This record gives sequence, C-alpha cells and structure tokens, in this order.
Amino acid sequence: MTSTSTPPGLARFNDLEERAARAALHEACASTAWARHLLAGRPYATPEALYSASDAAMAELDTADLAEAMAGHPPIGRPEPGDPTSAREQSGMAGAAEALKAEMLELNLAYQERFGHVFLICATGRSGEEMRDAAKERIGNAPEREREIVRTELGKINRIRLARIVEED
Repeated sequence: MTSTSTPPGLARFNDLEERAARAALHEACASTAWARHLLAGRPYATPEALYSASDAAMAELDTADLAEAMAGHPPIGRPEPGDPTSAREQSGMAGAAEALKAEMLELNLAYQERFGHVFLICATGRSGEEMRDAAKERIGNAPEREREIVRTELGKINRIRLARIVEED
C-alpha cells in the first residue's frame, strides 16, 4: 500500500451507504449531531482527517448533544449484557475485587446524583483503581468544568472507536 492510498477500512467506511455509515457511527457515539457532522465530511482521505472531524464535531456539541452522547455509555463496571465494546473498554474493572466494584457502584450513583449523567471516562487501558480514583477526584468539580472533561473523554473514546472502524483490513 502506498502512502497516497486510502487504508482499506477507511475506504470501506467512505463507501458505505449513508444508513450503514450512520449506524457504524452510532456504534462509536450516540450523538446524532456528531454523526451528522462526520457523515457530511465523507469521503475522508486519511484516518487523521476523520479523527480531526470527530474532534471538531465534539467541540460543537451543545449540552443536549452531550447528554445524548453520554446516554450511549453504561456506568463504569456495569457494561450492558451483549455490549462487547463497553466490556472491552472497561476490562480494567472486570477482574477487580468485589470491594472495588462496590465502591465504584457507590461513586457512580453519587456522581449521577450530582451531575445528572453517568460518570464518563476513557476507560481503555485503565485499571479499576485508576477509574475509581478519577471518579473520586472529579465528583468535586463544578458542573461546567465536569462537562468539558466529559467532552474531552468522549472525544478520546470516539477516536478509539473510529480507529477500530477504519483500521480494519
């Protein structure tokens, strides 16, 4: 493959019928506005162009769009049955001690009570302890600050999920 060719996974994404592309994007992020932005930018010449479009779309999401995006994420430590993506991303909690899982459940509930949405963190590669510590630290944030942290974390998650779509051979 030459440096000027489009990677096969990205070419497939670019060539998807719009409904199929929208469904693939919805698997990455539940925000309709984000998906609409990315669909409008097709075709993408490089994965980085797609990731940059994702970042730009994340920056434009309003509070309702962020809420829609967050609604697509289960609480840390409790991925939905049949959701292999979240289970893989949250694998740091899978083998955690029961006491840590119970503590994370309490933190999730307290966080949701405070902010009105799930605790959201890019869990890929993080241990259960790291996720717990982040939840403890972030629960004291002002709502405006926390919303921007959530936007950043969603952006990281979206990039990882988009990479899985476009880097397939």
